[in-house]
Amino acid sequence: MASAAQQMAGNLSLANFSKATELKKRLWFTLGALIVFRLLSFVPLPGIDPTALGSLFASTKGGVLDFFNMFSGGALSRMSLIALGVTPYITASIIIQLMTSLVPSLASIKKEGESGRKKLNQYTRYGTVLLTAIQGYSIAVGLESWGADQGLSAVIDPGYFFRITTVISLIGGTMFLMWLGEQITSRGIGNGVSLIIMAGIVAHMPTAIGQLFEQTRTGALSAPFILLVAIIALATVAFICLMERAQRRILIQYPKRQAGNQMFQGDSSHLPLKINTAGVIPPIFASSLLLMPLTIAQFAGQSGKGPDWLLTVTTALQHGAPLYMALYAAGIIFFSFFYTAVVFNPEETADNLKKHGGFVPGIRPGAKTMEYLDYVLTRITVVGAAYLTLICLLPEFLISKMSIPFYFGGTSLLIVVNVTMDTVAQIQSHLLAHQYQGLIKKAKLRGNRR
Repeated sequence: MASAAQQMAGNLSLANFSKATELKKRLWFTLGALIVFRLLSFVPLPGIDPTALGSLFASTKGGVLDFFNMFSGGALSRMSLIALGVTPYITASIIIQLMTSLVPSLASIKKEGESGRKKLNQYTRYGTVLLTAIQGYSIAVGLESWGADQGLSAVIDPGYFFRITTVISLIGGTMFLMWLGEQITSRGIGNGVSLIIMAGIVAHMPTAIGQLFEQTRTGALSAPFILLVAIIALATVAFICLMERAQRRILIQYPKRQAGNQMFQGDSSHLPLKINTAGVIPPIFASSLLLMPLTIAQFAGQSGKGPDWLLTVTTALQHGAPLYMALYAAGIIFFSFFYTAVVFNPEETADNLKKHGGFVPGIRPGAKTMEYLDYVLTRITVVGAAYLTLICLLPEFLISKMSIPFYFGGTSLLIVVNVTMDTVAQIQSHLLAHQYQGLIKKAKLRGNRR
């Protein structure tokens, strides 16, 4: 028997959407913010020669830079103001979250509630500025010498003035993107940072499809192979949708209770635990930590002035190389467990159940319930981590062997499908809330008439 909320959710229609003015405002704001993001990706850094940069970037096609370019929405290949994207912000968030688990003073700040969250967000912003400055200076130095062996220079007037202006411009661009993501989260629909990353991937998908057809026309890839790629992509999307909706439901029972002279029967409900509790965060975190140092290393390696060991490391960590795959898989598995521990606290959940009289059948309330929840969560996280690793790595082998554009990789599909599902779920919740508000207003009007 479907609940009233489920029945209302099934009756959501375009008519309800047209009446939800608040939702339409949020959608228009989100769309406008994403358009601003795309426009900024075409604004180049001062002192950059676009023609020479395009030639130099084409020489590294298929490497680490091309893969990182996907996450910046093509901004890196154009060396725009937002060339670093939101990667420094994500990296700073990782560092702060790790430190809250290791440093007692930061752990106590985290427990302060809303004020503690604001302090940690401020520390994350400081870390973003510092990381952007370091990465921006390294890229500026690499750009000055990149392509010298080919007789090309992407920088019109090298020197300290170019380096300083590059660092300042990149800091401004990254901080603006960080602010834009926060505005989308609070005033728009969906998670702002995730939507910005997804917008960059989706914007380049038409180009990737065009590259596939061009390779078919030239005979590099056969038509049956393109059909196989399309089938694999559709199967991957279906598998992602299945796993993202998969849950492990734990039965929770509440005993009979008496309020005054009335006796209320015991009730039961379910505690839903997602198989992939961490969502799309582990692949983003793992790729952000892995790709940014490799990008700097490749800039230094292309200049010909870097040490031999740097060139060796860059080659060993090329996209599709065994060492790269191993580190990427390790990062996904680690962040799957780490972020799940951040999002879901078994001890806190067990205490809340005990306070409200809820219990798991056959399990004692309190410490035993906490151990049981932790046991179940660990087991399903193993499945979730394996699923994320499989989705992200298997297509990478196909990409490295068959030269398929990066946008058809498991990571890009996972981000696009996951963010789309979360955004659609938020839209449905806003529509449902609007429908409830309409019913409440109608009930008040009827009461006034009586």
